[in-house]
Amino acid sequence: MERETEYFVHPTAVVDDGAVIGDGTRIWHFCHVMAGAELGPGCNLGQNVMIAPGVKLGRNVKIQNNVSVYSGVICEDDVFLGPSCVFTNVRNPRSAVPRRGQYAPTVVRCGATVGANATVVCGVEIGRYAFVGAGAVVTRSVPPHALVVGAPARRIGWMSRCGQRLEFDAEGVAFCSESGEKYLLENGEVHAVE
Repeated sequence: MERETEYFVHPTAVVDDGAVIGDGTRIWHFCHVMAGAELGPGCNLGQNVMIAPGVKLGRNVKIQNNVSVYSGVICEDDVFLGPSCVFTNVRNPRSAVPRRGQYAPTVVRCGATVGANATVVCGVEIGRYAFVGAGAVVTRSVPPHALVVGAPARRIGWMSRCGQRLEFDAEGVAFCSESGEKYLLENGEVHAVE
């Protein structure tokens, strides 16, 4: 016997048959979760969010108001998508040319943040704990822990798992100002020291 999950759906939201919703997920006003979408436990969809078929959200994904997550997008655990951020799934869309079989996958790795009004062009990966600043236009993959801003987005620094800017010393060592966690910058990559 299959166990029923417990989650909240606002009366104005639509969850199609065939969508998988994890325990503790909250789906707010005017959302649409389409058949074939998979939402992990503890997710939160703000007002006017659309989740397309084939989208996968991990545990504790937070999506703010007015975000459409199109087919081909995967968000791992603890991802934050800011208000009105934008995803695409076709590199060269044309109304008269069907491209449904040509969706380019986009992966947002564990703990990453995409800021308000940022645009993520399909076919990229946003690394673990990366931080995409508000209004940025992501046209290429973002390394783990990178802070990117601008159009096109460029790396201007590094972020901790808590979302604090990291300042590395001459030996490539930094500490998170919030958690005290130690980080190393080696060969252009940031690693938390366990």
